[in-house]
Amino acid sequence: MEALNIVLLEPEIPANTGNIGRSCVATGSRLHLIKPLGFSLEEKHLRRAGLDYWPRLDVTVYEDFADFLSRNPGARLFFLTTKARRTYAEAAFSPGDFLVFGRESAGIPEEILLAHEESCLRIPMVPDNRSLNLSNSVAIVLYEAMRQLDFPGLEGRGELHRLHWRKANEQNL
Repeated sequence: MEALNIVLLEPEIPANTGNIGRSCVATGSRLHLIKPLGFSLEEKHLRRAGLDYWPRLDVTVYEDFADFLSRNPGARLFFLTTKARRTYAEAAFSPGDFLVFGRESAGIPEEILLAHEESCLRIPMVPDNRSLNLSNSVAIVLYEAMRQLDFPGLEGRGELHRLHWRKANEQNL
């Protein structure tokens, strides 16, 4: 199945990008970073947040939004913004979709949002709340998309390390 794609448009905080990279590795998703970046990809905070996952990350860097669009023709894009009229829960996600998130301080430029009005989604929040943390926002929408696709390629069951789970008929307490 084709991987989901997380797109960060001009991210500013290395720890957020590192955490998002870790989420991408954990879900088999690809990360797309659109310059300018507010940090170096060699920065220790970025690598620390990604821990040992960073070398396994499928990441592509673009010079600007136009470069991103030209290198991903026909991409199905969803733009996550507090300004959208519908929520991410109303979207029907498909394999290969691109989930676009803006920079921490300003989000996605309104010119881009207006050009893609029908593809804009929001995460519901109480009134007068500015926004959620970027890495939290990515995780919320990414896992909803994965849920809709029945968590392709992900392990659905875990095991204890030292002990064993009770049998299924004993778990109904």
